[in-house]
Amino acid sequence: MTQIFEGGTTLSKTASLKIVTDSAADLLPDEIEALGITIVPLYIQFPDGEVSAEDISPDTFYDRLQAMWPEIPTTAMPSPGMFAEIYREVAQAGKEILSIHISSGLSGTIEAARLGAEQAGVDVTLVDTRTLSGGERFQVLAAALAAKAGWSKEAILKRLERIRAATEVIYTLETLEYLARGGRIGRVQALLGSLLKIKPVIKVDKADGKYSTVGQGRTLRRTLRMIVDHLAQLYEPETPLWLSVMHGQFGEQAENLAQLLRERLQVAKLEVLRISPVLGVHTGPGIVGVTALPMALMEGLG
Repeated sequence: MTQIFEGGTTLSKTASLKIVTDSAADLLPDEIEALGITIVPLYIQFPDGEVSAEDISPDTFYDRLQAMWPEIPTTAMPSPGMFAEIYREVAQAGKEILSIHISSGLSGTIEAARLGAEQAGVDVTLVDTRTLSGGERFQVLAAALAAKAGWSKEAILKRLERIRAATEVIYTLETLEYLARGGRIGRVQALLGSLLKIKPVIKVDKADGKYSTVGQGRTLRRTLRMIVDHLAQLYEPETPLWLSVMHGQFGEQAENLAQLLRERLQVAKLEVLRISPVLGVHTGPGIVGVTALPMALMEGLG
C-alpha cells in the first residue's frame, strides 16, 4: 500500500527507514553520502540527447544553455519504472521507504513515484514537500538525520510537517525570457516585463506548492531588498535562521543577497549554493534567492 503524507497521518514506528528523493532537492554530495540518501534523477533533454541532472555541473549546463539560445532544453521526470526498480531494491534490503519529493504543484514526479510503488508492489510512504530546491532539501535532511537517529516514521512526518509550514522559498530573476520560452508565463507578459525591465519576486506558496508573485522591481538591487524585507516580516525578530542562498550562475548577486540577509536577520547558518540545472532550465542563469527556516526545527534530530 502506498501512502501519500500531507499532514495528520499516523504511522507505525520503524527501526530501519530508507530516504528516497529526487534531484530537485539540491542536496550536496557529502550529505547524500553521509546520510545514505537515494536520489532518483530528473532529466534535461537537449537536442542531441538526454542528460541526468546528476551528471552535469551547473557551469557546464549554463554554458550549453546560453550557447543554444534562443532555443531551450526541456525537462523530464523519472519514469514509474525507475521508481519501481529502486523501491524493489530497497524493500529487498529489508527497509521501509520514505520517499520525499518536489511539489506536486510543480512536477508530476510524486505521481510517477506512486505508480512506481504500485508496480513494485512495495509499501512506500510518499511525502509531497509542496516546495523544491532548498525547501525540499531541508525536509529530506531532517528526515534522513532523524531516521539515522532511530526516530519513528510517525515522529519524522510530524517534524516534516512543521518544517514545511515554517520554510520560505523566495527568489528573483534577471529576465522573464526563460519562463516564457518554457511556457511558464505568456510571451506578452514576458515582453512587457522586458520592456519595462521588470524583475519579479516569486515565492513557493505553502498551500498548493505552486509559484506566486510577491512583488516586482526594476532593478535587482530593489528585488533583493524586497526578498529580505519579506523574510524580516515573516519571522519573529531574533529568530535564529538557517538561510540557504541559491543561484544559477549569478554568484555576485548571491553574495549581495547574503550580505543583506546578514545585516537584517538573525543568522544561525548561512550558505551560498547552486540550484540544480533541472530547475535552471526554467529560469536561466540569472536566478538568485533564498530558502529560510528557523534553525530550531533542524536541531535535535540526531
